[in-house]
Amino acid sequence: MINLLTNRDTASAIFILAIVIASGLFLGKFKIKGISLGSTWILFMGILLGHLGLRINPVMLSFIKDFGLILFVFAIGLQVGPGFFHSFRKDGLPMNLLTVGLVVLAALTTYVIHLLSGENLGIMTGIMSGAVTNTPGLGAAQQTLSEASAASAGIQDASSGMASAYAVAYPMGVLGAIAVLLLSKAVFRINPDKEKERAAKGEDDEGGAYRLACRVANPAIVGKTIYDIVGEENAERLVITRMKREGKVFFPELDLPLQEGDSLLIVTDVHHKDKVRIIFGEELPVDMKEWQTVGTKLMSARLSITKSSITGKSLRKLDVRRKYGVTVTRIVRSGVDLQADADLILQVGDSMKVVGSEEGIGRLAQLVGNQPESLHKPNLIPIFFGIALGVAVGMIPLRFPSMPQPLKLGLAGGPLIVAILLGHFGPKLRITTYTAISANLMIREIGISLFMAAVGLGAGKTFVSALVGGGYMWMLYGAVITLVPMIVIAMLARWAMKMDFFKICGLLAGGTTDPALLSFAEQMYGSGRIAVNYATVYPLAMFLRVVAAQVMIMIML
Repeated sequence: MINLLTNRDTASAIFILAIVIASGLFLGKFKIKGISLGSTWILFMGILLGHLGLRINPVMLSFIKDFGLILFVFAIGLQVGPGFFHSFRKDGLPMNLLTVGLVVLAALTTYVIHLLSGENLGIMTGIMSGAVTNTPGLGAAQQTLSEASAASAGIQDASSGMASAYAVAYPMGVLGAIAVLLLSKAVFRINPDKEKERAAKGEDDEGGAYRLACRVANPAIVGKTIYDIVGEENAERLVITRMKREGKVFFPELDLPLQEGDSLLIVTDVHHKDKVRIIFGEELPVDMKEWQTVGTKLMSARLSITKSSITGKSLRKLDVRRKYGVTVTRIVRSGVDLQADADLILQVGDSMKVVGSEEGIGRLAQLVGNQPESLHKPNLIPIFFGIALGVAVGMIPLRFPSMPQPLKLGLAGGPLIVAILLGHFGPKLRITTYTAISANLMIREIGISLFMAAVGLGAGKTFVSALVGGGYMWMLYGAVITLVPMIVIAMLARWAMKMDFFKICGLLAGGTTDPALLSFAEQMYGSGRIAVNYATVYPLAMFLRVVAAQVMIMIML
């Protein structure tokens, strides 16, 4: 046991890392008033054991830290990639613009504190990463510092000081963000029930899916087929999911002529609901029990896309409605519901929510595979190829006139960007990038655990001396960096952009990449919309936080 704790060999490194990670994760299970620091306890345990004298070979420690960071950011990139560019569409654009403001304000606040206090900008970058609870930003800053100043003496101390500053500022980052939410609720005089009504109305106004029932009462369409009315142009805006004729409920074929008195169950969007009423003539109250008559041949199902040949094809190209008489109502990707647009590119791992006849759904299931057990085997080729490409991209120097040193995306930014691009464009290039949610989470958690443990052990040697030597001011600096940008953005979101409170919660949690804040907001206010808004801004926020930390280090150098 003594040898395992004192020898700086491979066995000793693995033993110490395992102790740090296991004890940190155990402590992360405990909550105080529903709040937990989670895996950040790994960092604190690493600092504690590092302070007590446990050491790992510096070369091994550097490798573990960098490799853990790569695994973490690459898994995040694959997860958010499919929805990254989608988040810049009309509905998500205002939130992402505010996210840019949140990141820029945090960086400006950090730099102003640096100018006023004289604190080292590297230390301030560590404080900023802790204040916004962004671990990849810390990793990117450390890696950039290491590369740009590899020949400088004292680089390890500078990197350790950055990690110590991060550890000191992190708890205030969590608590301060929660305080902003509670303060916003009070200042904006939020009534959760009324806010839910406002949020629901806002979703309608933004063009969400809308279900209505109509009776054919317009003589102009009697005798025409459904295809004559819907056609290719309106196929994705007007979907007739069921028809009732003479008391029988069934899925209508596109070439079926309409008769006066037919009842139709239609899914459209809010912007076209009035047009639908005009086309068919009379709206009916929607009672879903009437559309689920016992004995009907109509059924709904969820099919898994497991054939790689489907990757890269659009719903329009599959033309499942015409070929199989089946309507695709939703696509589920990485746990997120996507609208079944005709031009949506499919990929292995997607789930299709469909409505149609049993025979048609069965034929469609054969086309897409529908063997979810085959998805349990991870597809490692694109993962490791992507990591290799990401590392290469991260080493490309980017020269800017105002910077003395070229900027590199590094071992954090390079793999993150490549993973996002693979996640988004992979299906279009017929590259299967699917990773099961559980597998992705496992890669991510292993990566962040290794990174946290290595950072903590490296920082433990100088943590106490740095804290005693003036580091207590880091808490104050971190509080300012946490509170000022979040308060400003919350006020802009509410008063200037008229956002509902749940959007603000998701914006602040995603903009700070803070899962603890997301969990608190969901538990406190009980709305699933918060997570949706979190996911809208998280990809851009993660990318900008990493880049901002690197830019701060380049300014320092």
